[in-house]
Amino acid sequence: MKLFLYIFVMAMVTYLIRMIPFAFFSKKIKSRFFRSFLYYIPYAVLSAMTIPAIFYSTGNILSAAVGTAAAVLFAYFGAPLIVVALAAALAAYLTGLFI
Repeated sequence: MKLFLYIFVMAMVTYLIRMIPFAFFSKKIKSRFFRSFLYYIPYAVLSAMTIPAIFYSTGNILSAAVGTAAAVLFAYFGAPLIVVALAAALAAYLTGLFI
């Protein structure tokens, strides 16, 4: 029963986040500051949710940091997303084997 309650609460929160801007802003937003603020909100929220999950995903902060460094390095040099993900997973796995 708790599971259904949790799913319902998450669904409502997700719905409210998407519905509130439509309810309050009927005209186009003209303020450059406010528009740029709203533009970057999804990136900030995604980062805030992802970064902690990255460092607690392996159970060892060092292997997670090595995997993250590998991902950043491969992404910086323009590798495809699948290569970045596989390199990060392999780096974290190999580090976890030797720690």
